[in-house]
Amino acid sequence: MATETIPVIDLGPYLAGEPDALDRTAKELRFALTEIGFYFIVNHGIAREKIARMFAEVKRFHDQPIEKKLELKLDQHNTGYLPMRGNTLRTSTVQTGTKANLNEAFFVKREMAPDHPDVLSGRRFRGLNRWPDLPGFRDTVIDYCNEMERLVQKMVRLYARALDLPANYFDTAFAEPMFSMRMTHYPPQDGPVDDEFGLAPHTDTSFLTLLAPNEVQGLSIRSQSGTWIDMPAIDNAYVVNGGQMLQRYTNDTFLATPHRAINKSGGARYALPFFCDSGIDWPVAAVPTTVGPDRPPKYPTTWYSDYMTWYLKRNYDVLNSQPQAAE
Repeated sequence: MATETIPVIDLGPYLAGEPDALDRTAKELRFALTEIGFYFIVNHGIAREKIARMFAEVKRFHDQPIEKKLELKLDQHNTGYLPMRGNTLRTSTVQTGTKANLNEAFFVKREMAPDHPDVLSGRRFRGLNRWPDLPGFRDTVIDYCNEMERLVQKMVRLYARALDLPANYFDTAFAEPMFSMRMTHYPPQDGPVDDEFGLAPHTDTSFLTLLAPNEVQGLSIRSQSGTWIDMPAIDNAYVVNGGQMLQRYTNDTFLATPHRAINKSGGARYALPFFCDSGIDWPVAAVPTTVGPDRPPKYPTTWYSDYMTWYLKRNYDVLNSQPQAAE
């Protein structure tokens, strides 16, 4: 039954620099990512007030008239507004024939300077964020993303040790990670409706995803036995999971566990997943401790831009109705 229970990992001792906490916490992480694929983190260092401000800003964004939101419609960099039912999960390995997802979202990536070479060259996924005319919104979101990035940079040292690598193995790869902050609104959903979800069963693309603590539940994960488990609410705990990039880095040692979202709360549900990956120019390939003479790499080396271009073209309907940027 241990593999049917979502582990809770206390980051406090590790973040405080306690002796032996790095390897002890890494051992817990390895169990979570090889047996379940999801875990909670507590004592993560993100202030409750910052999380609460983010939820308030996300509600404020989605409370705008649809015309205002559509002024910022999702672009080729995957930044901007994704309208309700704007994506359909066609790359899912666990669900076929689903209808478009019953959610809307606003995406930002790293805030880039207008004169940055990647911006000037039009490099995909390195464009400018577009911001709503909501005083304070931009500053709150950027501050939160900065906090999340710093937390990820500490957490990847645990991932390195969980893979029997030196603690600093991923430091350079995550010195300027690619991330996507998704601010999602799920309307109430009367169910069940055949093949209709707030977010259909899928696996993430990311190295790791951190989902902010949420009092309104709706997330379920599929255990390795095939049982769907509703994620419980744990006070001030982030939900963390790995995705397809993590599978590639670990040669399937670590799991990308399917999950889904259905809002049965009777009211609106907002969610704040932070998807994080290594730097845009860092090759995504199996680390040395996961390959050998009798265990060749299962995936070819890839890069963030190539993989995400393929993924978004397949799943984001709104992008297929407008010209694509050069890849």
